[in-house]
Amino acid sequence: MSTVSSKMLELDSRWSEQLRVAERPGVLRTLAAFLAHSGDSWFWAAGIVLAWLAGSPYWKIRALVSGLCILLLAVLVVIIKFTVRRRRPEGEWGSVYRNTDPHSFPSGHAARAMMLAFLAAGLGPAWLAGLLLVWAPLVSLARVAMGVHYLSDVLAGMILGGIVGAGVIQFV
Repeated sequence: MSTVSSKMLELDSRWSEQLRVAERPGVLRTLAAFLAHSGDSWFWAAGIVLAWLAGSPYWKIRALVSGLCILLLAVLVVIIKFTVRRRRPEGEWGSVYRNTDPHSFPSGHAARAMMLAFLAAGLGPAWLAGLLLVWAPLVSLARVAMGVHYLSDVLAGMILGGIVGAGVIQFV
């Protein structure tokens, strides 16, 4: 690894550590843990199924598009993760993530959150777009705050999710 790459990874690690609250009890940690989990794929899968089952045709279309995009994005994230193979930061919180997916780059949560925000911005409704455009960066930062990702992991995930979301909007 080059000296520049080593220094960039060191800086990334240092900045990520400064944002970390996982080991500090309190309101900020509780909020970060809630936000970090709010991007879990099972949560969004349940929401999409509910939107499909109980929703109008308007919501059924959004549920279908969102579900297919989540699957597409998951495949892309896994391919990148197993190509890069960057280990997650050490820590106690988030052992389920470390055990099921030891690779951190890029963040699937950040990618999924940003993609969903872009889809809502392009497909509507406007109130959902506004909500998700605020929520997505908070989920991403929470993943760093809880120590399961480095800052560069979530930035890359947000970029990937934004590209996929914007790309899908062009075809829908």
